[in-house]
Order: sequence, then C-alpha cells, then structure tokens
Amino acid sequence: MPAIPATKRLASYTAASALKLAGLGQALKEVLFFSPADDRIYPRRNLSAVIEKGLISVAFGSKVFSMISIKGAREYPFDESKYPQPEELASAVSLALSELGGQASEITLCLPKAWTVVKTVDFPATVRENLPDVVRYEMDRITPFSPDDAYYDFRVLHEKNDRLTLLIAAARTEVVLPYINALTTKGIRVSRLFVDLQVMMELCRHMDGRPGSLFLKVERDGYEGALDMAGPEPVIFADSFSQGDELGQVQQLAAAIQSLPGQQAGGKAQRAMLLIRDNNPVLREHLKSRLNLPVTMTGESDLRVRFSAPVKARPFAAIAGVYQSLQPEASQLDLLRRGVRSQQKTPFAVTLLLLLGIVVVAGLYLVAPLQIEQRRLRDISGQVASRKDEVKKIEALQKELEAVSAEVATITDFKKPEPATLNILREITSVMPKTAWLTRAKITASTVEIEGYAGSANELLPKLEASPYLRKVEFGSSTFRDAKMNADRFVIKMEIEGAKKAEPIKGETVAPKAAGAPK
Repeated sequence: MPAIPATKRLASYTAASALKLAGLGQALKEVLFFSPADDRIYPRRNLSAVIEKGLISVAFGSKVFSMISIKGAREYPFDESKYPQPEELASAVSLALSELGGQASEITLCLPKAWTVVKTVDFPATVRENLPDVVRYEMDRITPFSPDDAYYDFRVLHEKNDRLTLLIAAARTEVVLPYINALTTKGIRVSRLFVDLQVMMELCRHMDGRPGSLFLKVERDGYEGALDMAGPEPVIFADSFSQGDELGQVQQLAAAIQSLPGQQAGGKAQRAMLLIRDNNPVLREHLKSRLNLPVTMTGESDLRVRFSAPVKARPFAAIAGVYQSLQPEASQLDLLRRGVRSQQKTPFAVTLLLLLGIVVVAGLYLVAPLQIEQRRLRDISGQVASRKDEVKKIEALQKELEAVSAEVATITDFKKPEPATLNILREITSVMPKTAWLTRAKITASTVEIEGYAGSANELLPKLEASPYLRKVEFGSSTFRDAKMNADRFVIKMEIEGAKKAEPIKGETVAPKAAGAPK
C-alpha cells in the first residue's frame, strides 16, 4: 500500500518538471528565434484616417519599443448630412500628412460601421487548417457579399466543444475602392482597412483593462456599440433612431442595451463608456440616469496613450485606429487581407548570430594561445635587440659618470682649502699699495710667504700687520734695490691668524701681477 502514494508523488513531480521544462523550452525558443523586426521592438509610424458622417478625423502616432505616442491629430468637417466623398478624403489626408509630418508612414483607413457587416459565426474545429478557404467559400452565406466583391477579414475568438467561433467583418468593394483609388492618385497607399467600431472597442479594452464594459457611440441619427463581457466574443449592435427628441432616443438606447444577450444572461455590464457626437449635454445626462451604470465620456477619460505634444482635437476613433495599427498584426481585423495571412518565417537571425559567436569563440580558443605565444616571442626578441643598444648606452653613460665623478672629486678636493687661500690672497691684494706687485706667493695651512717689488718695502709691513688675517709679519731676507726695476725687492713671511702649524696643503701659487705693476 505505501507504494501507491510514492508512485503518485513521483507522477506529480514528473508532471510538474515536464511543465517547467516546457516553459523553459518555450522561453529558449523565443530567444533563439527572436526577430530584430519583431513588432515589440521595431519602430513604426502610422497615420489613421476615419470616415464619419460629415467629418474626417486623422491622428498620427509612432511606436518605439512598444511605447505608443500620439504626435498630432486633426478634424476636417464636411456636409453633416452625408459621408465625405473620395476626393475630399484624399485632400484631407494629404493635408494632414503635410501638417503633422507623417510622410513615410503607414496609412490606415477606418470605415464607418454602417458600411460594414460585423458578426460572429461558428465552424467545426476540423476546418482550422483551411480557415481562409472556408471563410471565402462561405462568404456569400455569412454576409450579403460575394468574396470577390468584398474586403473582409476574420479572427478566431475561441474554440469550444470542437467548434471555432470567428469574428468576421466585411465591406462592399464598390463602396470602399473609390476612396482607396482617390488616395492612390495622391501618392498615398493604404496599408490597412479597419472598422471604426472595432478599433474603438479595442482601445476601450486597453483603457479599462478589464472585461464588463459597454461602449456606445451616439450619432445624430443613430447609434452603434459593443458589449465587452468576460469572454473574447463581443456583442456588437447598431441601429438608427426612430425618434428625434433626446428623451425618445435615450429610451430606445436603454431598451436596445437591455435586450443584448450579455445583459439578459445575467452578465450585466459594470460600466459604460460614451462617445456622443457634438457632446450633447442633454442626451449625456439622460443616458447617465437611464443606464444605471457608472458612465465615462471618452473625452474625459485617460486614453492610456501618451501624447508627445499638446493637441487641440482628440478624435477617439482616429486615435484608436493608430493604437490598433501599431499592435501586432495577429490581433488586427484588417479587411485588406481578405482573410489571407502571410506565413511568418521563423526568424533565424538571433540563432545565426549566436552560432557565429560560438564559432568565433571556439576559433579564438584554439588560435589565441598560439598567437599569444608568438607575440610574446616577438616581444622578447624585440626587447633583447633593443636592450643591446641600451646596454651600450648604459656603458657609455657609466664611463661618462666615472669621468664626471672624478672631476667632481677633484673640484671638491680643491674647494675645501680654497676659501682660506682666496680670502688671504684677496686680503694681501687689498692692503698692498698700487706701486707693489708680487712675483711669488706661497700659502700653507698656517704661514704665508710672498716675494715681489715695491717702491718702498718698509711701508708694507705695517699694512700687512694691520690685517685681521695675518700676524708676525717680517722680512724673510734682506731687501735690496733693483736698479733695473727701480724698486725694492722683498721677501716677507707671516703667519695666518688662528691657524695651527701643519704641513703645506697647497703648492706654490704664482700670483697675478698687482694693478699698476710694470709690464
């Protein structure tokens, strides 16, 4: 018996692990097959034009990294009793492109709900692989149009009990084609064809962020709307007013809303969003009181779409067209496609880049060590060659340094006794008269002996004796008169004041002739 719980735990653990691995595999697949042109990151620009009775509204926006920004909007009024003509649409869109700077943008044309048929249909789940062909084959049964005479598209809402529920929208070609041709003559190519009610409903979902909303667009002569309950299948309704006064119109609207399938099934709407033409205050207040729901006006609510610049007009349908155009194509109901969806090729760009990176890394792993060692060998050889010259330069510098050091040592040895010798010579020169000059001077550490000529040798002794550097000044030998020089020749010995007797520290020094001596 204990084996059974263990088996259950193992099975449960295995199932949980399989789910986790499947999730990791899906995440890895998204990374490896991620396309640089993915709608989530690829920058796009769009200009959306909406055909309304007596009005053409235009909005221009862009998307960068899933951030949608509305850059401008315009409204162009025409005859209120009818829809604008193709030439008027082409002129308005051309003017909007110029005013809003929307050149090189994708162009979306939104058709009024009155021109289209929007309904849900069921098909067996077995036709899933051939849905475009099945919808085309059944088009004349589903709608009043044949597949060759209509622009149409479909979207799978859900699958339940082996049945597929589709939302199909279609418009007659002969009504829409003149507008597309008029734009083409202006050099404007229509990229998408939407139904205005459908895109407004999608923007309401984006604004509200939860199911249970009722969207209602009220015109002068009729109304249209959608009930968005918890399921993916919306309830779309539209009709003309049978009464002209506001109270009668409100009663007709309230009765139509109460008769919707979603309301009768107990899934009552939780809130209502109103778009009233001309913002009729009387109709607005009557609706608020009769609907018995929290009511929000589209012009007073946060569209949850960023405006890059202040705009005077905020046409809800045109802004909704831009928002829906910049969403991934899978969520769009584009009548130009006629049910045909291009097969998205598996993007291998990221995978190829990763494989290329792996090959490059492997090549570097194999080649890099050899290249590094070769580079090191070249560096070592270069360093050896360069250092030979450096060694020679260093040797030459060492020789120069030794020579300079020897000279410095010589100068240092010379300068040590130099201050006393120079001072004594300077002192002797300063005290001797101009009529005397020296022929020889001998200075030791403690004594000085000078020889020379003077006009009178006897007058030298008191002058030398008065010097603070000298003492015991006396003649070293007798003086005599040199007739040729006409001067007394003398030899005078003296001691240096404060010096101790020692060996001579300097050899004989021949003194320069004194100033005024004969040449």
